[in-house]
Amino acid sequence: MPRTPAFLSAFQSFISKGNVVDLAIAVIMAGAFGKVVNSVVTLLMTNILEPALKDANVASLSQLPAGEVLVALINFIVIAFVCFVIVKTVEATKRKREAVEASKPDPQAQLASAMTRLTEVLEAQSSSRNS
Repeated sequence: MPRTPAFLSAFQSFISKGNVVDLAIAVIMAGAFGKVVNSVVTLLMTNILEPALKDANVASLSQLPAGEVLVALINFIVIAFVCFVIVKTVEATKRKREAVEASKPDPQAQLASAMTRLTEVLEAQSSSRNS
């Protein structure tokens, strides 16, 4: 029985790692986001295609033959597009941040330069006193 607390401790350590928790949150949010996109796509496509749906005597897009596939395909395209926009935005922000960091002067290089100048001035003063 002493192995059970060690097992539970190892499991708790595994679950407490940031990447596992982040992944769980991402999966939950993706599920919720998928439902929102599905609802919006269904609403928009139904409104856009309403005249054609009425002619076909169908209440919603998903009731058409292969309508579920069409809705799923549109959902996939919308989700892929939103992910693409998010990734591009994050990459652009990262590039801007890296450019700002690169344009900042290096404090160690500045300190080394100041020390070199100070050493040169002190040596010049020392040599002028000795002359």
